[in-house]
Amino acid sequence: MQGSKKLVNTVLGCADDALAGIVACNPHLQLLRGHRVALRADLENVQGKVALISGGGSGHEPAHAGYVGKGMLTGVVAGPVFTSPAVGSILAAIRAVKQAGAVGTLLIVKNYTGDRLNFGLALEQARIEGAPVQMVVVGDDCAFTMQKKAGRRGLCGTVLIHKVAGALSEAGVGLDAIVRRVTAVAEAMGTLGVSLSPCSVPGSRPTFQLAADELELGLGIHGEAGVHRMKMTSAEQIVKIMLDHMTDPSSASRVQLRPGASVVLVVNNLGGLSYLELSVVAGSAVHCLESRGVHIARVFVGSFMTALEMAGVSLTLLLVDDELLALLDSDTTAVSWSQPAKVSVSDNKRERERIAPKESPEEEASFPAGVPASPHMRVVLDKVCSTLLSLQEKLNDLDRASGDGDCGSTHARAARAIQEWLNAKPIPVHPSKLLSALAKLLLDKMGGSSGALYGLFLTAAAQHLQINDDIAAWSIAMDAGIDAMMRYGGAAPGDRTMLDSLCAAAQVLRALKNPKSNPLQVLTKAVQEAEAAAESTRNMEAAAGRASYIGSARLELPDPGAVAAAAILRAVMEGLQGSLGTPSTFQMAS
Repeated sequence: MQGSKKLVNTVLGCADDALAGIVACNPHLQLLRGHRVALRADLENVQGKVALISGGGSGHEPAHAGYVGKGMLTGVVAGPVFTSPAVGSILAAIRAVKQAGAVGTLLIVKNYTGDRLNFGLALEQARIEGAPVQMVVVGDDCAFTMQKKAGRRGLCGTVLIHKVAGALSEAGVGLDAIVRRVTAVAEAMGTLGVSLSPCSVPGSRPTFQLAADELELGLGIHGEAGVHRMKMTSAEQIVKIMLDHMTDPSSASRVQLRPGASVVLVVNNLGGLSYLELSVVAGSAVHCLESRGVHIARVFVGSFMTALEMAGVSLTLLLVDDELLALLDSDTTAVSWSQPAKVSVSDNKRERERIAPKESPEEEASFPAGVPASPHMRVVLDKVCSTLLSLQEKLNDLDRASGDGDCGSTHARAARAIQEWLNAKPIPVHPSKLLSALAKLLLDKMGGSSGALYGLFLTAAAQHLQINDDIAAWSIAMDAGIDAMMRYGGAAPGDRTMLDSLCAAAQVLRALKNPKSNPLQVLTKAVQEAEAAAESTRNMEAAAGRASYIGSARLELPDPGAVAAAAILRAVMEGLQGSLGTPSTFQMAS
């Protein structure tokens, strides 16, 4: 059975290629010839100090080679994907650091049977050769509430042990003292992971399956399933469940977290989670811990110990004091260590928000108190909003063929913002003020290029309505808005954008300059032309926007922006018809 797609040269050689790639990109690293081992390039600087060697299976990048450097690891030994490294390579690494003058070697090993066995065998052989070697086995997993015979699994917290041990070694601390210190640190630490998807070893199928509405709690870093499967919920709720599990007083693997405790928090991407989601989780974790009276000394957010492409996150909590914090804050040349600011996150004196400057008097004047709302414009805007909300899924479907699939969502966001505004503030009476207010609203709330383009259009149109707002002026204002969109957006009619609809309508609306014209008839024809132009975009090759990067053979549907613009024009027409009725009434209202 074919496995998941992977960007590798060969399945068998991917671990070697990955380690060689890391070394090729980092001049502070070097390979140990004949072995899957990466060492500090300045290995001579380990003379007289304790060398630190870690490692394990590949697939956890940037662990472990990313943590090789002054102030962290001396070397790492990599195995095949999710497989313990060879005893011979571990022994070769020990010999290399001893030859460089290390006064002792500490093996930092995650608590997995294969790693314990292979590093342990290498340790015993090295001791026979006279090398002073010790081993620390890290188990920081909080998933299991009952103590397992195999002990707690080694997870992302191991990276913190790398950093603490590296700082102690750099300071000249002896082997036995480092072992005692990091052993105590490991006992004050816990990690728990959650995943939205499994991962797959190159050449193999995913290790487990999750339904679209499920997530896995308490899983390891080798693709194995977790201890509990649960339904999807909000990031905030997931974080609460994780922290509750990690600090459950009845759990044998809990972190003994009490109000007033000071902690380091690590929010670790298990490989495939977007950084948007990672930031949401990190913020939720900070808020949840602070609400429990926990002082957060540092937060590390990023990819530290991954499981290939697994879309998940782990949280690590480490109880710290000032001495331990200083070790974590110490300098290192390891390329993958993320060094946050050396200040407390939970600092009551730190303002997380700055008060925005007040609006200018001119902007505030757009919302005069006590001014009656325009009933006609309210009806029109209500109609535009309901139209855009009803088209959300259709526009998203059209956009998936040519963009990122969010055109409908973007327009719906604008519609909801306008609805909230209509309920909160009276509509400015003057058309220029109305368009300016709408422009500001869309720029603030709609987002994306659509928000900017509509904002440009409305801002430019508003300027031409400041002095004259009769029917003819509306045609001139529309031309001005289109000119602004073309000038700053870089598109033109025929480029398969919303301009195709708007320009088709604008050409018809120029008839409004004739005082004998029937405004509703002109507007009706303009809407028809806009809709025809939107439909015609299915036969155009995109020359602007995201769609311009997609082959024309794949663009078989109308442009979503053009469809949306035509729909807005129709909503305006229908809103005016419903509110004003006859052409004469329209003439007087305008």
